Amino acid sequence: MTKIFVRERRKVEKGEKRPRFRIVGVSGDDLKIYTKHARRVELIAIAEATGAEIVYLPADGKGQGGGKEE
Repeated sequence: MTKIFVRERRKVEKGEKRPRFRIVGVSGDDLKIYTKHARRVELIAIAEATGAEIVYLPADGKGQGGGKEE
């Protein structure tokens, strides 16, 4: 079964008219996605058309370094 792994973007505010999800990866059945950011309705349409499952990853903001510590 194909799975599409996504997480919410970190720099998008609520109500902003920009795609809210970042596509992290795709597993199985040779599905190619040519964009990095997508809207929820776009993800749902792709999943329904291909029979894929959408997996929402946690976006807690606790990375492994490289960013500024506050």
